[in-house]
Amino acid sequence: MEAAHTVADAGPNIGSGPGLKVAIMQPYFFPYIGYFQLINAVDLFIVYDNIKYTKKGWINRNRFLQNGQDCMFSLPLKSDSDKLDIVERELAADFNPRKLLQQLSGAYRRAPYFPQTLPLLEAVLLHDEKNLFRFLEHALRKTCAHLGIATEFRVSSTIPIAHELKGKHKVMALCQAVGAHTYVNAIGGMDLYEPQEFSQHGLELKFIRSKPFEYAQAGAGFVPWLSIIDVIMFNPPEAIQSTLDHGFDLI
Repeated sequence: MEAAHTVADAGPNIGSGPGLKVAIMQPYFFPYIGYFQLINAVDLFIVYDNIKYTKKGWINRNRFLQNGQDCMFSLPLKSDSDKLDIVERELAADFNPRKLLQQLSGAYRRAPYFPQTLPLLEAVLLHDEKNLFRFLEHALRKTCAHLGIATEFRVSSTIPIAHELKGKHKVMALCQAVGAHTYVNAIGGMDLYEPQEFSQHGLELKFIRSKPFEYAQAGAGFVPWLSIIDVIMFNPPEAIQSTLDHGFDLI
């Protein structure tokens, strides 16, 4: 799937406006399509670099399809303190990107859109970067470009706020600093954030809820919500574009 636009890094002064929609997330490794629906649904995507790395999450791992079953793939990390931020973590010295590329290629070699997707995997996995955040940010930018998503990116630490803030207070400070009108969050945030509190700070709060997206895979039954790699391997560009644009509800 060819890029329709270039994903640009926003400069120090974001052009604010009455309808500026913003999303803020930590980076994930080839996340599921709902993550990209969120990016596509906003004008500015702020990716966290100065937030604590969490174990057993999706920051450096995801699921792919192998022999009709979901399997885990991951980026091994250098052993370090659990208190470090994502931007302070490094990939393991013995990480072999070509081995992971071979694993994914072997699993999807017979998928209908493997030839179009392989260059994306190569561009991401063979990127010469050991810093975890920069590796993941590069992967997200490359994937967005492949999908034709033109949303601007901004790294959280480059935005002038009190970065010691936590949780919703940091979210609202980031939104206000870039002149946002609407903050769009993943559906899981419904348990964390109250619309009234955001409204008191001049922000409309919305949540994105992905609709089921089922397609033909290489197996007896459908395995949902795998990495975006699975989606790109098995779907034509127009089907992916349709679900990016319309395959969710904003509530």
